[in-house]
Amino acid sequence: MTTLVFCVLVAVLAGAQAFQPDRRDLQADVVELQQMMGMFANKLEDMEKTMETVLGSLTAIIGSLAENSIGNLPRNKRQLPVENGDLNLTEQTDTSFCTVGLRGPPGRDGRDGAPGRDGAAGRDGQPGPQGPIGPKGDIGPEGPPGEKGETGADGNGGSSVYIRWGRTTCPNDTDTSLVYDGIAGGTQHTHTGGGANYVCLPKDPEWGVFRDGNQGNAYMQGAEYQLNFANPFQGASLHDHDVPCAVCHVASRGSKLMIPARLSCPSGWTQEYRGYLMTEHYAHKRSEFVCMDGEPETRPGGHVNHNGALFYPVEANCGSLPCPNYVQGRELTCVVCTK
Repeated sequence: MTTLVFCVLVAVLAGAQAFQPDRRDLQADVVELQQMMGMFANKLEDMEKTMETVLGSLTAIIGSLAENSIGNLPRNKRQLPVENGDLNLTEQTDTSFCTVGLRGPPGRDGRDGAPGRDGAAGRDGQPGPQGPIGPKGDIGPEGPPGEKGETGADGNGGSSVYIRWGRTTCPNDTDTSLVYDGIAGGTQHTHTGGGANYVCLPKDPEWGVFRDGNQGNAYMQGAEYQLNFANPFQGASLHDHDVPCAVCHVASRGSKLMIPARLSCPSGWTQEYRGYLMTEHYAHKRSEFVCMDGEPETRPGGHVNHNGALFYPVEANCGSLPCPNYVQGRELTCVVCTK
C-alpha cells in the first residue's frame, strides 16, 4: 500500500514538473501548486508513521498474498541476447506497480480560439485642455457687392471762417455769426521783413510774458486806407483812416472763396459780401490781395496819417493781362462766396 501511495505521489510530482506555465502567466498559480504538493507530502509522511504498527502484524498475511499474486502477475516476453549472439524469447515477470517515464517535449501551441464578443462601450472621457490657436488662414476671395443701402439724411456742409475787411459786422444771414470785430494790421510798408499778409487784430489783446520797450524785432502796424489818387468808394471820405475788420463764421457752408474782378458768385454758392480788391503800393514791400467791403467803415478816432500797413486800390494793367476784357487802369472788384 505504501508503494502504491508512493507511485501516486511520484505521478503527481511528475505532472507538476511537466506543468510549465508560460512566463507571461501569473506566477501565483505555480506557487500555489507547489504549496499543495508540500502539504500532500507531509500528510503521506504522517500516514506512514501511523501505519508502521499495523504493518508489523500484517506482514505474514501480506507475504502470502504476495506469493499467490506473483503467479498471476502478467508476464512480459522480452528478447534477451545469448552468448552466441542469438536472441531468445524469455518471459520476465513485471513486479512494478507503476513506471514513471521521462518528460516528453512540449506539445504544439493550440489553435487560436474564436474571437469574443465586443465589450460594452465605455463612458465618455473628460474634455481635454484647449489646444493652442492655429495660424491665421489666408484671406478669402472678395465676395459680391451687397445691395445699396438707403440714402441717409442730409447733413450740414461743415463750417467756414472768413474776414470781412472794412466792416465791423457780418452779413445779415441766419447761418453767419460774428466771431469778433477788430483792427486791420500788417507790416510797415517800408520794411523789407515782417509778415506779407494783413491780419484782423482784436480790440482787447491778452498778454503773456513780455518786456516793455522796443527790442528791434518784428513790428505790427495798424492799416490805413490810401485813396488820395483814386477812390472807388463813392460818397465816403476814407483817406488815411484806420481800417476795421470782422471775423465771421458760417455754420452750414464749409467752403470759402474770394473771387477777384467779380461782383457775383457762381451758381450754387452764397455771396457773403462784395467790394474792391486792395493791397500794398506797387513801390512798397509786397503784401497780399484782400477784398475790401464795398461799403467800408472807419475806426473811430483813427484819422491820423501814421502810414503803417497801407491799403491801395488795385488797377488793371494791360499787357500780359488781356485787354479786353480787362481795361487799363480800371479798379478791380471782388466778391467773397461760401458753399
